[in-house]
Amino acid sequence: MTGNAGQLQTERWKKAVTIVFTALLAILCVLFIKAYMQGRFHSLESLRDYVKGFGIMAPAILTLFQAFQVILPVLPGFFGCAAGALLFGAAGGFWYNYLGISIGSIIAFFLARQYGTSLVKSLFPGESYTKWSDWLGRSRYFTLALFAAILLPLFPDDYLCYFSGLTNMSAKKFIWIIILGKPWCILAYSLVFAGVL
Repeated sequence: MTGNAGQLQTERWKKAVTIVFTALLAILCVLFIKAYMQGRFHSLESLRDYVKGFGIMAPAILTLFQAFQVILPVLPGFFGCAAGALLFGAAGGFWYNYLGISIGSIIAFFLARQYGTSLVKSLFPGESYTKWSDWLGRSRYFTLALFAAILLPLFPDDYLCYFSGLTNMSAKKFIWIIILGKPWCILAYSLVFAGVL
């Protein structure tokens, strides 16, 4: 009886966390989409001013923006890296961007695992999905290919995070790839835009 009560309590917590997370995600969607429609993300300057306008909450907003632009890949994530470095310097910009992009990448992986191919195809329609799924599907060394793609710039990271959720790769392995592979490109952007390099 105690075991059943504990299991029921755990299920309630999971349901509550899911509801809260979904509600927060919906609110963020509305806020960021509204800002996008108002042209707040169309240039580096407009994004920087938007984030700066939140004052003491600006680091949290940048982190959330970077997570959100991975989950809903229509926003310019590159601008976030640049805006973070300009607003918070190389170190601050790096950490806020790294944290946000990593969180968004992991959420994308779990969304794909939960909702499957239909979600990924709706986010990456047509040739984009076919091209990358064919290439990745043929790769005998998917883990190595994923790590290299995450490590280097110019690869479709958002898509790769979602696609990985469709494979049999373990969540633990994916998370380690993100933790170890993501920081280097973000660090380079942060140093360049902060004027260190």
